[in-house]
Formats: sequence, C-alpha cells, structure tokens
Amino acid sequence: MLQSLKLYKIPLLLFFTAAAFYWSFAYDLDRADFPKLITLYAGLFFLSFKIIQLLKTRFWLLAGAAIIFRLILIVALPNLSQDFYRFIWDGRLLANGINPYLSTPNRLMESAHFGGISQAQELVNGMGSLSASNYTNYPPLNQLIFAVAGWISGNSILLSVLIFRVFIVLSEFGILFFGRKLLKKLELPEHYIFWFILNPFVIIECFGNLHFESVMGFFIILAFYLLQKQKWIFGAFVLGFSISVKLLPLMFLPLFLKFFSSKKNDSKIIENRNLETQFSEKITDLKSIKWAKLLGFYFIVMLTVVLSFLPFYNSAFLNNFFESVGLWFQKFEFNASFYYIIRWIGFQIKGYNIIADAGKVLPVITFLIIASISLFRKNNSLKSLISGCLFAIFFYFLLSTTVHPWYIVTPLLLSIFTKYRFPIVWSLMVILSYYAYGNTEFHENLWLITLEYVIVVGFAITEVFFPKKLSFSLFS
Repeated sequence: MLQSLKLYKIPLLLFFTAAAFYWSFAYDLDRADFPKLITLYAGLFFLSFKIIQLLKTRFWLLAGAAIIFRLILIVALPNLSQDFYRFIWDGRLLANGINPYLSTPNRLMESAHFGGISQAQELVNGMGSLSASNYTNYPPLNQLIFAVAGWISGNSILLSVLIFRVFIVLSEFGILFFGRKLLKKLELPEHYIFWFILNPFVIIECFGNLHFESVMGFFIILAFYLLQKQKWIFGAFVLGFSISVKLLPLMFLPLFLKFFSSKKNDSKIIENRNLETQFSEKITDLKSIKWAKLLGFYFIVMLTVVLSFLPFYNSAFLNNFFESVGLWFQKFEFNASFYYIIRWIGFQIKGYNIIADAGKVLPVITFLIIASISLFRKNNSLKSLISGCLFAIFFYFLLSTTVHPWYIVTPLLLSIFTKYRFPIVWSLMVILSYYAYGNTEFHENLWLITLEYVIVVGFAITEVFFPKKLSFSLFS
C-alpha cells in the first residue's frame, strides 16, 4: 500500500488538487468573476494534462478519475449557462401533453388557456428573456430526454438536472467504451480518448452545464465504429439519432460521398501529379462509388430523422422550428471570428450591422467549402472521413455568427481520432469568451476573442502546412 502511494504520489497530488478546483468551480464560482473563472479553468487544464501524461498507460485509473471529477459536480446547478431552465420547461410541457414547438414560453404564460406547469414563472425567469421569447430549436431525441425528466422530476429542478446528467454521463462513458475500440481499429493510442473524457472543458460544459453535445457525440462515434465494422445500415440509423439530438451532423452527410467507394487506396500518395492527372483521379473516384449503398445510407439516415419529428408535426411546426434555427444565422452573434471582421467592414461601408445579409451569405460559403472537401478530398477511409468532418465543422464555426463555448465539443471529439490537435488548444482558449458574462452590459472583449482565434487558427495552420515545426508531440 505504502509502495503504491509512493509510486503515485505526484499523480495523487495532482488528482486531489484538481478535485478541489472542480469543487470550487461548481459551488463557489460566480460566472461574472472572470479572473477566478479563467484561473480555475487554466489550473484544471494543466492538472488534467499532467495526469494524462503521467498515467497514460493506466487506462482504468484515468477512467476512475473521470468518474470522480464528475461526481463532484453531481448536485451543483449549472453556473455558466441558463439553458437548462429551457430544457426543463420543454420537458414539463411534454409531460403535460403540450407540443413545445408550437409556442414560445412568453406566449404560453400570457395565454388564458394555458393551464400552467409547475414552477413556470421560475423557469421562464431562469431561462432569460431571449430564450423565453423564441421557439424551441431542440430536435426530438433531445426533447425525449427533456420529457423523461419532466415525467419523473415533479416539482424538483435539481432532480431534473440529475436526470439530465444521467443521460450525459452514460453517453460520455459510451464514448469512452466505443472510442477506445475505434482508436484500436484505427491503430491509434487508446489513451487519446482521455483528451476528451478528462478534458475539463467537457466535464464543465457537458456534465456540469448540461449541454447535450456529448449525447450527440456518442451517436456519432458509435456510427463511425459501426461503419468501421462494415455495418453501414445500423450506422445509418445511429447517425440519424445523432441528428435528432443536434442538427449539426447534417453537415457531415456530403462527406460520405467517397466513403462508399470500391477504391480504398488513399494511403498511397503520388507526388508531382499534374492537374490533368488529379482531375482524372477525381472522375475515377466518382465512378468507383457504390451508389446504391450510398443512397441507401442517406435514405436510412434521413428516414430516421423524419420519423423522429413526425410525433410533433403539424402545419405550424416546421415554420416555428426553422424560424428558431434561422435566428442563429441572422440575429445572434457571439464569439465569432471572420464574421466580426466582415461586420466591421460592413459598418465602414454601410454604416450599420450587416448580420442579416451576412447570415444569408456565410452559410452558402460554408456549403461550398464542405462540397469542395467532399469532392476534392479523399474521404474513402474512416480516418480520412473523420478528418474531413473535422475540417468541415472547423470552417463552419470560423464562418458562423455565433460560436458558444460548448460547440467546440464536437471538433474536439473528432480530433481525437485524427493527427490534429488544434481543437484541444481551442478547448483551452474558448474560456476567454466568458469575459462577456463578467459585465452587466454583456459586452465581449474583442481583443480576447482575437487572441483566442489567432492562437487556434495559427496552431491549425501550423499543423496542416508546417507539421515539422511542431517537433514536440505535446498531446501524445
């Protein structure tokens, strides 16, 4: 026993220090206290980095640490996000037989025919005026989780939070289980999965603040694992489930174009090819696609998504849902990168905020980039497909008007199965965006946003174009 303590004295010291930091983060932090927020977060990131580095050959010790760190947060109400109040609201509506897609919370509260739900006013106040004045944009499988909490929790907000956390922790350890298997299949070190599972960003934003990107991520990884096992029909159903949690994986569908191909030789790179040869190869790639299997895959994915929406469908549903989704492109702005540059140019030329126009153009540019990745990049092995998905979502966020911190969960998860580590750097730097919560006017510090993206984009460019410059393997 004493020998074991001596052997692990440094990891144990790091572990207990991290546990104290998590406790302080969960129970003794106001999100307006930005200096304390970034100090705790930076400390947790460093401690997690060292724990993984020292114990990377001890898989179950790291898994145990991940469980304990989450248990510390188990009864804490989220302190960096108020979205969970809307989750509880939607769930209690469903538990009372009310379709959450058909009205905003404010309109329901004003309706004479609304019978009410328990703690209705407290939930509306908690979610904030922005959420309360807009239709819900959470897809059906996410709503099912909300409904389970609504049916079970009664009048307890804390019990609802605990039920949400059960779904999230099961998903995260599903990622641990299947992610480990997938890493082995891809001949990558299995401890890479802990750059997701033990990352304080994931523990705080998903388990702590109740963002369901982990649940979506579980279905994405399970779908990839099934595809690697050549079980594409089951993989299609599971990918459909991921879209029914969050719509984000819809953007990955074009990237499967070359995955269902009889040509699986993308590891053989031919140097000094001329443009004519490259174009000829692209035509050959398209000819080698197994179109029946590809179209069958797409059909099953979309059928799964459509069927999940059917219980909620009526004449007003689609209009309300897509109106809410559209707001993220044309009304809201937070922690953006290239959009803020475009906005500044718009002010110089037009004299006003051009978000309405930019919100229509930027998605088109994003679509063209994803189409280019699908057509001109070899995505016919699982490794290259996941890398393609990573860069598709990276460009999507770079051109988005709104990038909330928890959005980075998906590129972080994808990066674990690739050679790229810039999303890990992003999971550290994104905490700078929380500066906006540190002032009553909710103003962002654009210098901090600039610092975040200069470091992240700079690291990404170096990894892609100058990999030899990163001679050290920081996250191996």
